[in-house]
Amino acid sequence: MRLKLSLATLFAIIAAPAFAHTGHDVLGFSSGFFHPILGLDHVIVMLAVGLWAAFQGRPALYLLPVVFLLVMVVGGYLGISGVQLPYVEPVIAVSGVVLGLLVALYVKPALWISALIVAVFALFHGNAHGAELPAASNAFGYTAGFVVATALLHLTGFGFAGIGFERSVSAKSGEYVARAVGVVIALTGAAFLTGAV
Repeated sequence: MRLKLSLATLFAIIAAPAFAHTGHDVLGFSSGFFHPILGLDHVIVMLAVGLWAAFQGRPALYLLPVVFLLVMVVGGYLGISGVQLPYVEPVIAVSGVVLGLLVALYVKPALWISALIVAVFALFHGNAHGAELPAASNAFGYTAGFVVATALLHLTGFGFAGIGFERSVSAKSGEYVARAVGVVIALTGAAFLTGAV
């Protein structure tokens, strides 16, 4: 079931450009939707949040993505309002490194610590989204777009966790798959941090 969910989500993300006709995005939804999806630095973090939440299990499975989405909207509001947080791009890159390592090392901290980590990074991702609101776009439509895209990426992370843990030959090999994905995410974040990407 999770495999089907993951594949369906990826298909929806890939197929979405067909609906984004230039000049018809009066509400800003597609601009907001594609902002995180077309930014690899955002994609890796949102996948990592879904994956990390999934392997921590309930209640983190539900709480961490919701915290990310809510705090991201706050950061987006600040960005749209012209309030720019310092060091946004470096913090976004660091978020990939940190979340990738948390997945790779199979770290399961107390729930409030996990939520705090996710919230801090979500604030900066949201601020980056909001700061890049296109001039002709509606702020509400734009925000709805990046919220929906982020939720889909979290769901894709859940799907990868399902593939890693439930579809594998053993639970141990599934854990190795998840850890390997975490390493890739961390290395990609490090590449952004060093300006290699």
